Amino acid sequence: MATIDELKKDLLIEAVLMNKPLKLATTWGIFSPREIDSGTDLFLKYLEIKEDEIALDIGCGYGPLGLAIAANAPKGQVHMVDKDFVAVDYANKNAQNNNLSNAKAYLSNGLSAVPKEMMFTTVVSNIPAKVGKEMLSILLHDVHAHLEPGGQFVVVTINGLRQYMKRNFMEVFGNYDKVKQGKDYTISRCVKQ
Repeated sequence: MATIDELKKDLLIEAVLMNKPLKLATTWGIFSPREIDSGTDLFLKYLEIKEDEIALDIGCGYGPLGLAIAANAPKGQVHMVDKDFVAVDYANKNAQNNNLSNAKAYLSNGLSAVPKEMMFTTVVSNIPAKVGKEMLSILLHDVHAHLEPGGQFVVVTINGLRQYMKRNFMEVFGNYDKVKQGKDYTISRCVKQ
């Protein structure tokens, strides 16, 4: 049994994400602190980005999605937002520890604190199962407003939310692509026309 002092120490995840080795510090109380969760893992195997991507990671946690994108978009920029200050602290610490100066995290409930003039070519999110339809509706409309024409919104959800995402992507973006469906998770994508 671990002592309280041992439990308070940072956990360290060493992972290869999108062919880039990353060392990620994490802690108890943040989503999936022991390992990269299987939804994120699946997501990163199918995400396509360019080296100059201007990306937003919504609900970034300690940063696995946003930092994998930053490592693969050296000429780009990645904004990572989370409503949890501990997650934001760890995402920023992980950006610094991996020398990813093109990534920064800040507190935001959805896109509430994202600068109004900021436009993205890719927006990603590992959407929690319990996000709620009101918050999801706000997210979809805010993402649409912040996406460049031709920009993509790519999410990973539990399979139970697949049809819900399809309906909402069709309603707000007018298109939907099921990129990949795994045993437990589905990757969905839409593009701003």
